[in-house]
Amino acid sequence: MNFKSISAACLITVLSVGALSATAQANPITETYSYGDHLDINQVISLNEDDGLGCGVVNAQMTYLDSYGEKRILAYSKLATSCNDGS
Repeated sequence: MNFKSISAACLITVLSVGALSATAQANPITETYSYGDHLDINQVISLNEDDGLGCGVVNAQMTYLDSYGEKRILAYSKLATSCNDGS
């Protein structure tokens, strides 16, 4: 192998690894929260909850960045927002 072939192989490898990490960040895995879990939340991106009919427990999701800048999604249960409205 000559230097040109080795350089091309190294460049392709580096670009492939970069593409894999970008793909991983584009589709973060949803984790389910359990009481007592230690969370590494640096910045909250969004909070969403299922539509509930009245006051009660609903499923919710928080999308956030951890201290490494990786996007994560956390699924958890909470009281519906409508419980706070006095409805």
